[in-house]
Amino acid sequence: MGKEQEPPSMELKHMVALVSRTGRHMQRYNFLGHRQVVGYCGKKPPCVVDEEEIEVLVITSQRKEKGMLFPKGGWEIDESIEAAALRETVEEAGVVGDVECKLGKWNFKSKSSETCYEGHMFPLLVKEQLEFWPEKDVRQRLWVSVREAKKVCQYWWMKEALELLVSRLSAQAKADTKSNL
Repeated sequence: MGKEQEPPSMELKHMVALVSRTGRHMQRYNFLGHRQVVGYCGKKPPCVVDEEEIEVLVITSQRKEKGMLFPKGGWEIDESIEAAALRETVEEAGVVGDVECKLGKWNFKSKSSETCYEGHMFPLLVKEQLEFWPEKDVRQRLWVSVREAKKVCQYWWMKEALELLVSRLSAQAKADTKSNL
């Protein structure tokens, strides 16, 4: 008898569910009843001190007239805040990477309704762009300069998060430069 042939191996780290989570039954709300959402400012390595050289990832809104934004979405009760940020990056932008220390928390109202939200933003060091992702057919992703992101991003609180990211990257780069002297 011949040796049994082993099945071909499959690299699971690149497997992504091609369906986004939907519905509000698993959503988190704060003590004021505001829906909690998380998002990220995606950045490419290496990050440099010059704002003109920093690139960030923006995506199109699902509603055509709404412009560009950073990926964000609901933080659900069965996941940590970092896991929610990572899930949203895959679902909306098709990227994976390392979530870094939170940039901050913002309270804001929806532009289309009077719904209140609590938004948490994180930097994400993008390590890989996926060929297929859940919202590929309804969103485009685009790497842009910080200046361009400030122009096209539709939300004031995301622009503030971007400013904090740039400040943090500049401070880190300056500290690294001093430690190398």
